[in-house]
Amino acid sequence: MRFTHNRLKSTTAIAAILAMTATSVSAQDTDAAADESMDTFEEIVVLGTPGGAGVKKQDASFAITTMNADTIGLAGPKSTAELLTLVPGVWAESSGGVAGANIDVRGLPGGGDAPFVTMSINGAPIYGTEMLSFFEQSSIFRIDETVRAAEALRGGPNAVFSNGEPGVTLNFNLKKGGPETEGRVKYTTSDYDTQRVDAVLSGPLTDDLYYMVGGYVRSSSGIRDAEFNSEKGHQVTAQITKEFDNGEINVFTRITDDHGMWYLPQALNSGNDLGTFSQLGTATRYRTLQINANGDTEQFDFADGRGWDGSVSGLTADFDLGDGWHIRDNMSYTKGDADTYGFVPDGGAIQAGDLGLASVSTQGGESLGDDEYVQNYGHWVVQKDLESFTNDLSINKMMGDHDVTFGYYKAIWSSDDFWTIGNFTPVHNVANGDFLEDSIECSDLADAGSGSGCWAYGIQSSGDATADAFYAADSWQVNDALRIDVGVRHEWLDIDYILDAGPGYPDGVRDMATNLKDKAWSYTGAINYDFSDDLGVFARYSKGSLFPHFDDVRENNLNVNGVKQLEGGVKYSSDYVGLFATVFYNKNDSFSSTVGSDIAAAAFKTRALGVELDGHFTYEAFNLSFIGTLQDAEITESTTASDVGNTVLRQPKWQVRLAPSYDIPVGSATATLYGAVSLIGDRWGDNANTNKLEGYEKVDLGVQVRMESGLFFQVHADNLTNSHGLTESDPRSAAAPNGRAILGRSFKFSVGYDF
Repeated sequence: MRFTHNRLKSTTAIAAILAMTATSVSAQDTDAAADESMDTFEEIVVLGTPGGAGVKKQDASFAITTMNADTIGLAGPKSTAELLTLVPGVWAESSGGVAGANIDVRGLPGGGDAPFVTMSINGAPIYGTEMLSFFEQSSIFRIDETVRAAEALRGGPNAVFSNGEPGVTLNFNLKKGGPETEGRVKYTTSDYDTQRVDAVLSGPLTDDLYYMVGGYVRSSSGIRDAEFNSEKGHQVTAQITKEFDNGEINVFTRITDDHGMWYLPQALNSGNDLGTFSQLGTATRYRTLQINANGDTEQFDFADGRGWDGSVSGLTADFDLGDGWHIRDNMSYTKGDADTYGFVPDGGAIQAGDLGLASVSTQGGESLGDDEYVQNYGHWVVQKDLESFTNDLSINKMMGDHDVTFGYYKAIWSSDDFWTIGNFTPVHNVANGDFLEDSIECSDLADAGSGSGCWAYGIQSSGDATADAFYAADSWQVNDALRIDVGVRHEWLDIDYILDAGPGYPDGVRDMATNLKDKAWSYTGAINYDFSDDLGVFARYSKGSLFPHFDDVRENNLNVNGVKQLEGGVKYSSDYVGLFATVFYNKNDSFSSTVGSDIAAAAFKTRALGVELDGHFTYEAFNLSFIGTLQDAEITESTTASDVGNTVLRQPKWQVRLAPSYDIPVGSATATLYGAVSLIGDRWGDNANTNKLEGYEKVDLGVQVRMESGLFFQVHADNLTNSHGLTESDPRSAAAPNGRAILGRSFKFSVGYDF
């Protein structure tokens, strides 16, 4: 699959024209309009409905979390994945940096990346499959001031609509223009020298034609200081909305070039600061590596880290055709590079004296004492050229008490990969440590007991895939209180994959050329009963399907993983209290996971039982938001027999987040004091349950002041107590005393102006 296109020049020009068009319109107060917009969002959700038709949240027969722009702003997420810490039933390891998180859902098995997570914009998925090795969808989305709100749907009707995601879908709704011109400019800095400017502007072009344009530019050395700007980038988003008498069309494009250092497990036995340590530094920033069997080499800059250089564009159309007929279409097109440049540990840190050498020095000439630590690290290069097109077309008809929908979903996607990973060499294990002298090799540390594998692996591959799905749904309002929702989906997958695998680089030999075709049915059914406008209950059963992706084909993991879920929930909303309480039970048929390129895949089945709480309490100026998850996730069958009965790796049995806030009038201004306490239970770093990760807590605190003039400022303290909670052990070296900790304490200050 390939598309021809002009590399984003036209969309950049459109964004510039829109910005110039709006500068002649006078500024005005938009607080009331913003509040109205957020209130509307709280009532209507589009995920989990046929074609994104929308339903009142209180009427939804599924578990969904909504987050408006104010909620996102007070949470202060450092990455898109970290926003999922506001969603019950989801475990997000955002400790990898601005990109490269691991995300798990409701006890479903993972092991790396995000195999059950879909990101979408305005209801359209941004890539054709959930994940690939070294790629999960949050890596190519950046939160900024152009986001109006977000919603996260777990399980339920996800399995039938759109791309048929059986796990969680996180959808971002972009801000739309309206009849009044409004905007925001904001500057942000931090104690680790963040320099960031955000702006957004929206308003009318002509009658019933509106625009929104915005974005950001940023740079930072990062909380884990690598001695250079390790986090940098910019983004521009533009959207045009055309309203008609019977509907609406939205067209958007989002152009991003943003990268950040990939944070990895570090030695836990060498005394480094777990919250700020960075092994990568000026001395190890560049590495020249062999790239093919001809002996050609290339120098790579590992300051590029992990990120996204590309665009996501889309179109949504929604029209009432009359006589009970409705048509909707959600389309997305994604194109760009999602590359990874990482400095990855191999085995544990050992003391220099363990090498048994007369002396140990760095390439810079520093002599090390016998009690100083050294460790093998490798420069990993993973280059991905991604492309994706998705389209979800649905036709809806009201027939008496039945709301019937038929839909067709189409997705075409590709990934062209170049890898050279491994490439391990010894370094001085201090912050920004230097290479050891050339005479000391990876194998010397391995012989001294570091546990290093000292391997290298490289590939050149191309994967192309197509998915076609038909779905149908009926929502039957039996009476005023009782509704029955049903849906069914049939999907066909066609994958072509070509692989050249070599030692540390492609060697010119075609090792695989595979065509995989598969298909599966998915379905869902729910009963929803409303005792009153404020109180309702629901019960739902669904069966979803997780299809193989390109890396599964490479590893011969070709099963379609069926995920069965049973849910029951209570919904309550009043002037003071809102609560979604959901009990869930799920099973997966056969999930295959490869963690680390030199660790064999293990196929296993799991079951999970749990409860999710998502609610808030509001009284006058006080608000308390809370989420909680309690689950028991167990491996029921495995190709590794000793794993049966163990807890599914990485996910905590319980986690709770409490987020209070209080508004205080200060003259003509309003100050909002806010905070959040996250409590995380114990986890296991592996399916064998040998690496226990202790539970931890994280405390955030902040104040936001808004003035009548539109001026505002915010001070946000993240991880105030400087917790060093571990989110994972070392998935590539299970026995190594390594782990990846959350980022250390940091402070951020923002000042802005709304008009």
